[in-house]
Amino acid sequence: MSADTRTAPDRQSRTLQTARTLLASRETAIVIVIVVIIAVATAMNQSFLFSGQGWRDLLLTPSILMVMAVGSAVVIITRNVDLSVGSTLAITAYLTGRLFIDFPGIPILLVVFIGTLVGAVLGLINGALVAYGKVPALVVTLGTMYIYRGAVLTWAGSDRINASDMPRDFLHLGTMQILSIPLLTIVAVLVLVCAGYWLSSTRSGREMYAIGSEPEAAKLYGLPTTRRVITAFILGGALAGLAGVMYAARYGTISASAGMGWEFQAIGAAVIGGVAIFGGSGSVWGAAFGAILLLTINRTLPIIGIPDFWQRAVVGALIIGAIVLDRYLSARRHRQLQEARDQT
Repeated sequence: MSADTRTAPDRQSRTLQTARTLLASRETAIVIVIVVIIAVATAMNQSFLFSGQGWRDLLLTPSILMVMAVGSAVVIITRNVDLSVGSTLAITAYLTGRLFIDFPGIPILLVVFIGTLVGAVLGLINGALVAYGKVPALVVTLGTMYIYRGAVLTWAGSDRINASDMPRDFLHLGTMQILSIPLLTIVAVLVLVCAGYWLSSTRSGREMYAIGSEPEAAKLYGLPTTRRVITAFILGGALAGLAGVMYAARYGTISASAGMGWEFQAIGAAVIGGVAIFGGSGSVWGAAFGAILLLTINRTLPIIGIPDFWQRAVVGALIIGAIVLDRYLSARRHRQLQEARDQT
């Protein structure tokens, strides 16, 4: 019997196991739900999908929230949370407009870099307060959420930046398509792929999960918990800063209220996508799919004729359901591990 013949059953077994794991994953379930929602909305209104604008909006609308959700997911995986990302988006979006107004001819790539850098600095402040000050992240970022929002309110006041104040080439980035795919969507996917690879394939990324699962055990094991937590907040802030630049390109009009409430959408997308609110598990892929699901629901429910209140109620129910499901699965895994120990 050849080696290939002997290993054929093993290959089939591995293939079946991989298929079962894929079908049982939260990410697959969310993708199926998204497809069903799109199918229902398209059946009721053909233009939802089968039109140039419908296809474009389907891909473009979630792109900014996807970037924010990826950053929020990394922070949550370390058993923390950042409530200031919406305010960070507002600061960097308004800063983007001011840079174009105050420095005519400034290169677009430099503006993108500055916006991302400012977001990273704001994330660094949060991370340092959490890691060195030993203050719960919920308390720290709730405070900085109001501080950052107050800063942009003081800076912008009642003024707003209009599309006419920014270069056409920059605004074109918000509508530009490559092979019928919006550029901002491509940017969001690149961010997602890079973050997913880092978390799953690098030592520092895997240490994020270890820190979120058992912070005290991670310290005893010698993991650089302080550095990793700060890194998570810097990354979350940087992606919120990038999202602010994308927001400016996408919408053109920027006021001090930009990004209001987006922090809760980003966290909700991560939780719905399977990132455990108690840290240590989940993926940025799930967070991105959660963002797509949330905004697809927001576009679909008005087509079905559901009032605004119930639209928000559906999103809230999804978040609560995701948290309850995570707790149930965690408790079940704990029981299974305990039973396995008892048997040995």
